[in-house]
Amino acid sequence: MKVVLLKDVKNIGKRDEILNVSDGYARNFLFPQKLAVEATPGALKEIERKRAAQDAREAERVAEAKEKAGRLAGKTITLAVKCGEKGRLYGSVTAAEVAEALEQQHGVTVDKRKIELGDSIREVGVRDISVWLYSGVTTPMKLSVEPLKK
Repeated sequence: MKVVLLKDVKNIGKRDEILNVSDGYARNFLFPQKLAVEATPGALKEIERKRAAQDAREAERVAEAKEKAGRLAGKTITLAVKCGEKGRLYGSVTAAEVAEALEQQHGVTVDKRKIELGDSIREVGVRDISVWLYSGVTTPMKLSVEPLKK
């Protein structure tokens, strides 16, 4: 019997999947637990409609991320930090500080976990970083660490 899963079922399949299962399994377990419905033409059409809407939302998110990446590509984030006479910082630059500066300087909000700094930044200078905006969409940027003017 062909069924459409309404919820994820362990070792069987994921939500909105169309499966062939035995009649007894469908009637005695999946239907009473409201885990599946019979795969009627109406149910199949509903699944296709949901998938199309989900694909459209996904394409919109990717387009938005690519647009942000285009705006940010090659731009520089400038951070002024306390440092010693030879350019060594008193601490290190964190991703949270970079995310805050990115929002202030370029108006783009990014989670601090989405910023790849590479090695820890403990001295002044310019470094390459990458900002992850969406699955498969990253943009390279420059981070300029400068001494704080007194």
